[in-house]
Amino acid sequence: MKIENLLRQNIKTIKAYSSARDEYKDASSDMVFIDANENPFKTNVNRYPDPQQTDVKQRLAEVKGVSTTQILLGNGSDEVLDLIVRAFCEPNNDNVITLPPTYGMYKVLAVLNAVDIISVELDNDFEPKVDEILAVQNGNSKLLFLCSPNNPTANSFNSKKIEQLIRKFNGIVVVDEAYIDFSSQESWLGRLNEFSNLIVTQTLSKAYGLAGIRLGICYASEFIISVLNKIKPPYNVNQLTQYKALERLSEINEVEDQIALILKERDLLITELNSISFIKTIYPSDANFVLAKVDDADLRYKQLIDNGIVVRNRTKQPLCKNCLRFTIGTQEENKKLIRTLNQLS
Repeated sequence: MKIENLLRQNIKTIKAYSSARDEYKDASSDMVFIDANENPFKTNVNRYPDPQQTDVKQRLAEVKGVSTTQILLGNGSDEVLDLIVRAFCEPNNDNVITLPPTYGMYKVLAVLNAVDIISVELDNDFEPKVDEILAVQNGNSKLLFLCSPNNPTANSFNSKKIEQLIRKFNGIVVVDEAYIDFSSQESWLGRLNEFSNLIVTQTLSKAYGLAGIRLGICYASEFIISVLNKIKPPYNVNQLTQYKALERLSEINEVEDQIALILKERDLLITELNSISFIKTIYPSDANFVLAKVDDADLRYKQLIDNGIVVRNRTKQPLCKNCLRFTIGTQEENKKLIRTLNQLS
């Protein structure tokens, strides 16, 4: 597969905007920088940030075992996903394939970019229908979004099914691994070099506890990353985000300890949920949340709100009738949830 052939025609020839810091990168302290129309008075952030986020990428490359040339950073995963759609999908012509119930921004970004959507619902076990997905693709199918572990269902897809789709889909397969740090399955990063049509997205919002800084990560071939770099805004990741990301990436042991606590609390919560009379089904979780079917999701959602607890009502999503999504909180928050559910039971 020639990935170049999947690109939009105008993207193939586009010239990237060259910022001041792209043209001159030497940050020697004795240099006088009067090239970027910045305010010269020091505020710690009066200068434009590194447009390529070099230090953050270097640290991520060490942690994840990839090359810095295989990494693109964005203002949250949503910007990363938007760049992918804009690079590969011709408006009013191409389409993407999504597998509902899944992360809703795939559809939003497609609509925003005037790209058609082909939806193939997951099966009753929340797994991809591989044969049906491959059957509905056509010459204009450019992207297939696989969220694994999936939101809102919390399960990881069968790895053999994912591999089959990567090998047989005629376009780019985007494996969204926002919740991979909580999963028992291996990340697809380890096989990135095997598949030219594979993109893996991750985030620092979940396991790393940095939702507030908005840092999304795209891992792909050097060619795909070079294309996305051409169309990204020049300073899309601000300096404060870069500082905080580097700080947190130096605290890997603490991150791992917190992941272990979340997984422990997840197991305890599932055990307690099993004793709640109006909870009908608790679906297997490979993420930092649990999806549960209740007797009346709208009623139970309102009752929890009235008791000072906000959960996510997913009852309007395909295959999720009367389902609530419970994010794993602190030990105290989880205990309050269980106490309240027992009082309502």
